[in-house]
Amino acid sequence: MAASVLSVERLSRNFGGLAAVSGVSLECGMGEVHAVIGPNGAGKSTLINLLSGDLPPSSGRVRLDGRDITGLSSDRVSRLGVGRSYQKTNVFLPFTVFENARLAAQSRLPSSLRFFRPAASLRHVNDAAERAIGEAGLAGREGVAVAALSHGEQRQVEIAMTLATSPKLLLLDEPLAGMGGEEAARIVELLKRLAADHAMLLVEHDMDAVFALANKLTVMVNGVVLESGPPEQIRGSRAVQEAYLGGDEEHD
Repeated sequence: MAASVLSVERLSRNFGGLAAVSGVSLECGMGEVHAVIGPNGAGKSTLINLLSGDLPPSSGRVRLDGRDITGLSSDRVSRLGVGRSYQKTNVFLPFTVFENARLAAQSRLPSSLRFFRPAASLRHVNDAAERAIGEAGLAGREGVAVAALSHGEQRQVEIAMTLATSPKLLLLDEPLAGMGGEEAARIVELLKRLAADHAMLLVEHDMDAVFALANKLTVMVNGVVLESGPPEQIRGSRAVQEAYLGGDEEHD
């Protein structure tokens, strides 16, 4: 079994009297894809925000490679090796594919004056951007403005930006949202390749994609874990079928 890169222990987040996430525990190891699924309002996106540092938890613990990162800011969490994507693609549309990836790689420079140096002079930054673009399946598209790309390719740019920061853990929030079948299939194949060298926590509504990618699934309902286990167990669970797989699904 892969050593845990991400370990979550009884993580909770309250908004006033509402428990959006309550007592969630899970683990994700290198080379594993752990999918979090559930119906509308289950708390999946809130969980991702807690893990990435975009929201502080009300209680519980988050560990990355054994280090307690609970409550750290999103920039510190990112620097420790966590990369994430958002439900709405978060890219710089007027910039080229390469410029987007280079900006992400540049964020890893230690100097506070890093943005005052000519970007073209930063060889290792440029190399990191090129590598990430290739890993994201966009080799040959470096000079294209992101605004001219399809929705699926823009998602690939966001993934390239994440890869340019050299993450150990990828947090992916609905990476297939808004895609047609062909684009979704391409992203699924990309994620399969990336999973070999990363720990990956995935929130996704496309069940075909989830079962094609995930080694383990955690099902959330009303902020709590209903069931967690391998895909075969989740497929055969009557409780999961009643709560989620047999019903209509909307966004978190």
